[in-house]
Amino acid sequence: MSSFIESVERTKRIIVGITGASGSLYGYTMVRALHQLGVETHVIATEMGEKVMQFECDIKMEELKSYATIHSNQNLFASVASGSFLTDGMVIVPCSMNTLGAIANGVGDTLLSRAASVVLKEKRNLIIVPREAPFNLIHLRNMTSLAETGACIMPASPGFYHKPTEIWELANFMAARILDMLGIDHRLLERWGEKT
Repeated sequence: MSSFIESVERTKRIIVGITGASGSLYGYTMVRALHQLGVETHVIATEMGEKVMQFECDIKMEELKSYATIHSNQNLFASVASGSFLTDGMVIVPCSMNTLGAIANGVGDTLLSRAASVVLKEKRNLIIVPREAPFNLIHLRNMTSLAETGACIMPASPGFYHKPTEIWELANFMAARILDMLGIDHRLLERWGEKT
């Protein structure tokens, strides 16, 4: 038996969680951007996440199948529930305070919260994009707990220095910032001080 181990190259692999917080356009934009960049994408949506996406964007989860692998939030046997399934990170966009609280307190009773827990324990990138205002002290403590564990808290607060005139430009701004944090090259926006 040979002791030679062959290296395996794979494309980037990202998990996208979509919850019932308002702002599902951010999640949809993120999934499409990852697809266009050739990133293997796995999507987990909560039941309310699916309903809010259909209400706000008139998009059903079924339509995302052309961009990503869709996992049921109830399927704790899914690949993304295991640390041995290599990923390059996870973003939950938008992230409800309910989901944020569950992850911060170690509750892994859904695939979304279990996958986030796995990403944290494996020391991979976890980006939480809360879309709530104002924050109460419980929200802030949960965010602090996650930040102390290594998660990146990135509120859905798009900038305006690029002078957006359309809603999609605001969604692209947030997707671009998330891609930056995941270390994925893109051309979604013109960077400050740079001309494209």
